[in-house]
Amino acid sequence: MLHSPRLSPSIAAALLAVASSSLFAQATVKEDGQWRSALGAAFSSSSGNTEATSLTLSGDLVRARTQDKWRIFGDMLFAKSEGTTSGNQIRLGTRYDWNFTPVWFTFAGANAERDPIAELSRRMSLSGGLGYRFLNLPDKTFSVFGGVQLTDDRYTAPRYIDGGTRDAYRYGSFLLGEESTHTFTESLTARQRFVVFPSMRNRGEFRAEFDGALQVAMTQSLGLNVGFTVRHEGDPGPGIDTTDTLLTTGISVKFD
Repeated sequence: MLHSPRLSPSIAAALLAVASSSLFAQATVKEDGQWRSALGAAFSSSSGNTEATSLTLSGDLVRARTQDKWRIFGDMLFAKSEGTTSGNQIRLGTRYDWNFTPVWFTFAGANAERDPIAELSRRMSLSGGLGYRFLNLPDKTFSVFGGVQLTDDRYTAPRYIDGGTRDAYRYGSFLLGEESTHTFTESLTARQRFVVFPSMRNRGEFRAEFDGALQVAMTQSLGLNVGFTVRHEGDPGPGIDTTDTLLTTGISVKFD
């Protein structure tokens, strides 16, 4: 999860303006064994009363077959406001699903993140578990999954975490989630994913992530994307907000 520190009102407003220009890229998923990808980019610049620039990039690469699916994804945000870096986030990840029956599947995933603004030098996580598909139709899918995740955090400065001051923290979590995709018309699609990570170490403590994205196809390869993201962490450390929300819009290009 990407954290955001407590910022002054002017920097916080600039960061929200940057966030609204970012985007989600969604690759087409077809069970034919072919790799398909989607790339998105956006740049904004303002001068005068407000000096601000931002660059966002995102990518999604998918190969789906009847027996399995492999997804690789990533996104990046860099922004400056009034000469101060207000955004510097990178996230990369992958997940592999293997279907051992038409409705049951296992999965394994890996993620890497960094956010120096929130004093997160890096976060590496490995996860795995079992899932069940309630729906797997051409126009809609819905599945639930559960498992475990091991996370290793490294900080740019020591912080107070779990009763002590640390510059690194390794912990295990349970993983419980659901995800779905929806095709409303030939040009309108959506997907959402919600995951909760209850702590194995501290009872009652958890992280939670929600991602939702809506795509409107303008041509066969160009699409308008709107997304909404919520990240919550029960104990992020002093001076760091527990919950981040992000509304994103942008343009993406598909390579089918």
